[in-house]
Amino acid sequence: MNTIKILIQNRFGIFRNEIRPSQSERATTQNRRVDSSFSVFCFSLKITALTAVIFLASCDYLNIDRYFSNEFKQDSIFAQKRYVEAYMWGAAVLFPDEGQIFSTSGQAAPGPLATDEAFTMFNIGSGSYGGMRLVQGFITADAPDPFFNNAWSTSYKIIRKCNTILMRLDEVPDLTTSDRLNIIGTTRFLRAFAYYRILTDYGPPILLDDDVVENNATIEYYDRARSTFDEAVEYICSELEAAAAYMPPTQPILNFGRPTKGAAWALIARLRLIHASPLFNGGQAARTYFGGWTRKTDGVHYVSQSYDEKRWAVAAAAAKRVMDMDNAGAPMYSLYTVANDDNTPALPATVSAADFPDGAGNIDPYRSYSELFNGECVPSINPEFIWAYKSSGLRAYTQGSFPVDHGGWGGMAVTQKMVDAFYMADGKTIATAGNDYSYSETGVTGSSRSFSGYLLNAGVSNMYVNREMRFYASIGFSECYWPALSATTAGDSKFTVTYYYDSSSGKSNPNATVDFTPTGYVIKKFIHPMDAWQGTNSRIMDKVFPVIRYAEILLSYAEALNNLTQSHTVETDGRSQTFSRDMQEISRAFNQVRYRAGLPGLTGNESAPDVQELIEKERMIEFLFENRRYYDVRRWGKYEESESDPVMGMNVDAGKDGYYQRVVPNTSRIGSRVVNRKMVLLPISRSELRKLPSLDQNPGWE
Repeated sequence: MNTIKILIQNRFGIFRNEIRPSQSERATTQNRRVDSSFSVFCFSLKITALTAVIFLASCDYLNIDRYFSNEFKQDSIFAQKRYVEAYMWGAAVLFPDEGQIFSTSGQAAPGPLATDEAFTMFNIGSGSYGGMRLVQGFITADAPDPFFNNAWSTSYKIIRKCNTILMRLDEVPDLTTSDRLNIIGTTRFLRAFAYYRILTDYGPPILLDDDVVENNATIEYYDRARSTFDEAVEYICSELEAAAAYMPPTQPILNFGRPTKGAAWALIARLRLIHASPLFNGGQAARTYFGGWTRKTDGVHYVSQSYDEKRWAVAAAAAKRVMDMDNAGAPMYSLYTVANDDNTPALPATVSAADFPDGAGNIDPYRSYSELFNGECVPSINPEFIWAYKSSGLRAYTQGSFPVDHGGWGGMAVTQKMVDAFYMADGKTIATAGNDYSYSETGVTGSSRSFSGYLLNAGVSNMYVNREMRFYASIGFSECYWPALSATTAGDSKFTVTYYYDSSSGKSNPNATVDFTPTGYVIKKFIHPMDAWQGTNSRIMDKVFPVIRYAEILLSYAEALNNLTQSHTVETDGRSQTFSRDMQEISRAFNQVRYRAGLPGLTGNESAPDVQELIEKERMIEFLFENRRYYDVRRWGKYEESESDPVMGMNVDAGKDGYYQRVVPNTSRIGSRVVNRKMVLLPISRSELRKLPSLDQNPGWE
């Protein structure tokens, strides 16, 4: 390598190293789209020999030939506390980086490229950009998904490690009671999270409980059927409950990234909302997608075909429990906000000027949202991060948005559908915009405007004027200003990017064969004003990826309440609570997210269908490129409807005069984009199916 940068990442509170190739090396490599980063656990030199044992390849329980077979080595692991802790975190490191939302190596989920959020021309032929490979039809049961870190097999590796710890923990001689409880709590959390990943990507798993599956047994021993969706949800939630009982409510700053009691409870809230949602809770969506999917061993439906409204109340209770958590008498979690100042734009008359959380009168909406993601906030004390960690993958892939003539790849494109979803500054849509904050698809700004540290250039299309603050924090568009303030060489900072065909960042650039945006937009959500990929002193701020943040809990609570038509009593932690469609409670939760964005809240008079529509759109905007959209459209039973909308953008095949019109990008990749009902779940590898007669494939992938 010409240049090696050692990047230290603290994920799960453990140091990891990443090696990144230089831009020049990357440019001369044909298969440069494959993420070259890798991670290594760093333990003390005293346990280097043991590390070789810890990282012996252990496969999912279906692949029995690669299990631990050396009992002496396992005995060594359980000889001391530090060894078993290392083994436990060795299981944790098998989880992919959740912030690796674009690349192949260790990608956690199909991500934005597998949804209506994003599109790219980057080279996917070598196996890169798994989300694009999924929607292009490359992923099948015969060619499954190593692109998403193969959650099925990797999760079973983690589960087996966790079961081994729980089975043999009493053998460790130097454990205090506190040590033992901490290990039990973390291990059960890791095991539950592994099952959660299987459930959300593949559907019902094979539940092993505490069984450490032996090797060298008969096929009858290994042949086990999958659970139902309901059984899996109940098991995972019960494990998270048990884990939470032993987990700390907070972590020390040096352990930022390690899960807490709040993380366990927040995952329960997410699962309960999924469980209550139309795709998995009877009704038309469940019948449409899963009506004929039954377990071959007993004929039971994998997904319930009977609607149960109480599930929404259970989901509301789970979210409310997180909302009610306290830390020394103060709320444990709240939305991250930054105080307003002289540079904060005046609020529209439609937005409450009361202090947050009852309005937006004392906050800066742009900075409050943008600093969550760009590396500006101090993550370890950010009250919105319920579970988050530093992500080297996310940091590295800001390069995918930077323009090609400034050290980037320029092609991590946002779709026109997402751009159009953002509200005007006063909360109106682009279709209903009025005179105060008007919307026009003709003309450009006559002068520049600066607010909250953001510069809106003169010459910007009127389509991008008067928009809500999350738009400016998230979207890069033609004539957009890029600060890149860490670069000190002339031309490498304070530049304006255009995507017209004949511009330096446009499609005609000979260095941009695939390094251009096919829609005329890129994601800027994770880019700090100091970030620069080229020039003297250029650097990129560390990035933190929120696995789950408080805004999700608030919107989940509002959605759960909104779907109730009658009162339901739910018992949580020995306390009974009654939930109903209480518009005051719905507004209290939903409006916090809206006020933080500088937008008006609910009036309290909206109908249930209207509120659901607003919540769905709010999640679409608020969680852009955070791995939620892929799962949301599926649980709502709207996957086919949503994904069938054509991918559109600006006309990047035209010069400035013809650029500002909505078109379908001129690429055959659009035409080959697959929308198929079976893609609500990923396929299980056919090689796994051949091993177990009782293992059923997901519907449509047979």
